[in-house]
Amino acid sequence: MKKDIICIGHITKDKIVTPRTEVYMPGGTSFYFSYGINNLDRKGISYGLVTSLAAEDMKAVDDMRSVGIEVEVVPSRNTVYFENIYEEDSNKRHQRVRAKADPFTTENIKDVQAKYIVLGTLLADDFSVDVIKQLSAQGILVVDAQGYLREVRDEKVYAIDWTCKEEALQHIDILKVNEYEIEVLTGKKDLREGCIQLAKWGVKEVLLTLGSYGSIIYADKQFYEIPAYKPTDEVDATGCGDTYVMGYVYKRAQGAGILEAGHFAAAVSTLKLEASGPFKGTEQEVQERIALSLRQA
Repeated sequence: MKKDIICIGHITKDKIVTPRTEVYMPGGTSFYFSYGINNLDRKGISYGLVTSLAAEDMKAVDDMRSVGIEVEVVPSRNTVYFENIYEEDSNKRHQRVRAKADPFTTENIKDVQAKYIVLGTLLADDFSVDVIKQLSAQGILVVDAQGYLREVRDEKVYAIDWTCKEEALQHIDILKVNEYEIEVLTGKKDLREGCIQLAKWGVKEVLLTLGSYGSIIYADKQFYEIPAYKPTDEVDATGCGDTYVMGYVYKRAQGAGILEAGHFAAAVSTLKLEASGPFKGTEQEVQERIALSLRQA
């Protein structure tokens, strides 16, 4: 597969429980990323997904293809099954993993070529260091650290450090982390010091998301502060981080600068927060939310 942007990652089966709702649906970075970018104007930006799931769960792929998303499937014995339980504070989530899928291999992804390659990491063994090294030569590599910091024991998810992180990070161009993940990775309680440490290990652009407190992007020894966009309602935070990455990469692929891409990413993830499931809005709605925020500032 050759595209401007390619996401690689497992589609999951998700059970999402909030104080108000209980929903069963597909999920995972690849799911939220793919549907989100498919709703944007794209403006000549081509997109494709490489995913892996069990044969009995192929309906999720059929549904994607029916709305025009190009998908390549790597067969797996199982599909990843997540249970996400949120508290009243949507920044607080409890997870269980009911099943795991087969990891991606260097053979699976040898034909992937893109300007931007996004790894939808869910669990620590989804993508080995060898896979990261190979993909770094096939495009600008974008990784969400969350999966590498999750260890599953008896279905419960525990925070761990990233094995071989220094070897892996030197091959990663853009890394997305939250405030908890950056402390685990770097040992730094000061968020900016953590960003600087990640850059020393080789990351070119650090995307640090802080939920309702906005985000910070660190690149070329400069910090960019991105404010949070206030949602009209907080319905479902699942996939907000994936949507942020989608918005950022989408704008960067169009040639946008870091600040513009960061604002777009923040706005699109806020719109996603206002409804269950992936981002369903339009690019015009994202731009209108950005313009409204600027007028109110």
